[in-house]
Amino acid sequence: MPAASPPLNLPRSAYVHVPFCRHRCGYCNFAVVAGRDDLADAYLTAVEREWQSLGQPRPVDTLYFGGGTPTQLALPQLQQLCQLARQWHPLAADGEWTVEANPDDVDAPLVELLAGVGVTRISLGSQSLNAAKLAALDRTHSPEAVRRAAELVQAAGLQLAADLIFAAPGETLAEWRADLAEMIALAPDHVSTYGLTIERGTRFFGQQQRGAVVEVDEQLQRDMYAAAIDELSAAGLEHYEISNFATPGRRSRHNEAYWAGAEYYAVGPGAARYVAGVRETNHRSTTTYLRRVLAGESPVELREQLDPESAARERLVFGLRRLQGVSRDWFHEQTGFQVDQLAGPAIAKYASLGLLADNGARVQLTREGLFVSDAIWPDLL
Repeated sequence: MPAASPPLNLPRSAYVHVPFCRHRCGYCNFAVVAGRDDLADAYLTAVEREWQSLGQPRPVDTLYFGGGTPTQLALPQLQQLCQLARQWHPLAADGEWTVEANPDDVDAPLVELLAGVGVTRISLGSQSLNAAKLAALDRTHSPEAVRRAAELVQAAGLQLAADLIFAAPGETLAEWRADLAEMIALAPDHVSTYGLTIERGTRFFGQQQRGAVVEVDEQLQRDMYAAAIDELSAAGLEHYEISNFATPGRRSRHNEAYWAGAEYYAVGPGAARYVAGVRETNHRSTTTYLRRVLAGESPVELREQLDPESAARERLVFGLRRLQGVSRDWFHEQTGFQVDQLAGPAIAKYASLGLLADNGARVQLTREGLFVSDAIWPDLL
């Protein structure tokens, strides 16, 4: 019998979760493992097995190595992972391939390797260019390491993306403005900026319970976010999603696929995929993930078949995270649902409060809505 042809509209994005870190930061709630580089070879075997379950290579337009710290892998291991990714997810000629990197790991051999295999974009886990703030955030790299890494990435002709955290313990608005200015001076193509959140299960949460770490008050957090919008926009970075800014043509295409509600492949511990209307998440524990995959078992911990209405509501919320908002025609074409059929009263309510703008054709967050967007989403889901 001939092999069954693959379904139409296969995902065009793939995520690879690399769980290894040198050190677990105090605010980190991701699926990571620190000080276990001895597991790297088993990890490479496991992700190859996961990919083999696809049956055949699945071409993509965007590929993203996140973590953890992909650059914590030794160069030969990172090269092997890149080769496996290229084998199972051949990248389109104009594709985007992002690798997250710890500033301390970025040196000439690393950049040469990544550029050589076809990586187009390095995302630096910089978080700050202020030494005292980096220490407060429990980060081990220096501002100089960020600058050096940025220079190497740009010299190789790769796109530079960088992360910045605001509202670190004890941070003032003036210090945050200075941090923004330092980042802007590096001329990154893309900046993602987030307020520090202290989540249960992190080291900072325990310290907060004891009073050793105090969260920045809400008004100051709001002022810091406003400063980020104003300063980054003035520097020529377009504010295109709640937390993301890019120079023209340099948006994160991979994340844009998520926000558009597109499906995506994923491998690795804790990795989430969305394929054929089914959302799956692998087990977060690296050791459990490895044990399951190497024993020939499924690493999937959670599986959810989204019904059409739930999928449409999710797509509405993801779409509203983008500053361009959601076009009613696009939404109907993509989901089969009308925006107002799903969320008409909620949209009218938030428009009357000045948090959403609605011109009849498109719904989008207002500037005021950006500050409180997390309070809006539950009414739309």
